[in-house]
Amino acid sequence: MTVAVAFMMEQIDTTVITTALPTMAASFGRSAVSLNLAITAYLISLAVFIPVSGWVADRFGMRRTFITALGIFTFGSLCCGAAPDFWSLIAMRVLQGMGGAMMTPVGRLILLRSFPKRELVRAMTYFTMPLIMGPMFGPILGGVITHYFGWRWIFLVNLPVGMIGMAAAWRFVREQRLTAPPRFDTPGFLMTGAAFVLLQIAIQCLGERGALPLAGLLLLGAVIIFALYARYIRGRSHPALDLRLLRIPSFRVGVLSGGVSRIGMNSVSFLLPLMLQLGFGYSPIHSGLITFIGSFGTVLIRPLVSRMLRLLGFGGLLSLNAVYCALGVAGFSLIGMGTPDWMILGWGLLFGVGRGLQFTTLNTVNFVETSPEQLSRSTAFSGVAQQLTMGLGVAIAATLLKAFSHGSASVSVETFHHVFLVMAVLTLLSIPGFLMLSPETGAAVSGYRRAKT
Repeated sequence: MTVAVAFMMEQIDTTVITTALPTMAASFGRSAVSLNLAITAYLISLAVFIPVSGWVADRFGMRRTFITALGIFTFGSLCCGAAPDFWSLIAMRVLQGMGGAMMTPVGRLILLRSFPKRELVRAMTYFTMPLIMGPMFGPILGGVITHYFGWRWIFLVNLPVGMIGMAAAWRFVREQRLTAPPRFDTPGFLMTGAAFVLLQIAIQCLGERGALPLAGLLLLGAVIIFALYARYIRGRSHPALDLRLLRIPSFRVGVLSGGVSRIGMNSVSFLLPLMLQLGFGYSPIHSGLITFIGSFGTVLIRPLVSRMLRLLGFGGLLSLNAVYCALGVAGFSLIGMGTPDWMILGWGLLFGVGRGLQFTTLNTVNFVETSPEQLSRSTAFSGVAQQLTMGLGVAIAATLLKAFSHGSASVSVETFHHVFLVMAVLTLLSIPGFLMLSPETGAAVSGYRRAKT
């Protein structure tokens, strides 16, 4: 329960901000689209610092690391709530991401090392609940708090929760550390972090007038650093991010093709609240009550995932569902000013079912062919990829909104429609990779059996 509270706080904080973006933008005198940095800065910070978390826990102890992570996250929340200007907020979101990057993987490590295998499933039930409930209630909570108390309180409510979590971790979590942890790969960490940041800035620059040459240079710099890093890790047993895991077919497809589909699907959580508020004039509460329904679809589909995997296998299910999800993203382009709320809710629920099915399947396919010795490295790698692609989904959507608006301060409903269609096409681009997986891939996990002819 201690770990679950921390995860709930982190998961809610990822989604609660989306419904508050227009209000936050107005208070800083900026456009709502530019506030995508408040989301992407947090997600990129998570991606950059996740590789550090396992080593820090092994070196300094799980309990100490977990409490420190909670403290950094809570202090970052306080600073976000008190931020006097836009760039101060962005800097404090990076600080929050540092805490969250250690909080989530170390919490998972605490569970894995604290429970025998016979009790692990029951323990993981508590662990997965925040992952389901956080995204579901985040938009509603963000709308209510923003409407009645102001956007700063969406960060300040983390203070008592964080302090309770730190006290509970000190009381209930047993300290564990490795006697001789491997040396941390500092050069590799700096190289991957620099590449991630350059990639993020390059995408942000694409939406600015006259910044195309700069974006190209930054993108080239990110590619060069990645190439140098791939050469650097040869022969190293404990790199910060083990690119050699991409030699495993299922892991490669899960990370790369799965990343493309995540970019397309995750853009909806950014685009839909903005369209409802900026385009249709909905209040934050009204917007939050509609956008939460997508996460509810994840709850509905979970009991059916195992049955669908047995029927289609990983390759078949991911390919077919990518088509379904692309149609779901494209369907939001048909929502207009006269569309009833119940139709928007219904479409959001249908899309949420597909997104939940895709994410659940991708989280599994990453590990069906990894050995126990590769588990910790593959977990860190997949965590980095998930956060990075979530950030890229928001950044690319924001860049397209700016580009299609042609420099206009306001964003029309038609512009949102165009971006939804582009992100739907991007989701479809993941299908060739999924088709490389045979239905028999991971059959021991999926239970797939080819029908006898």
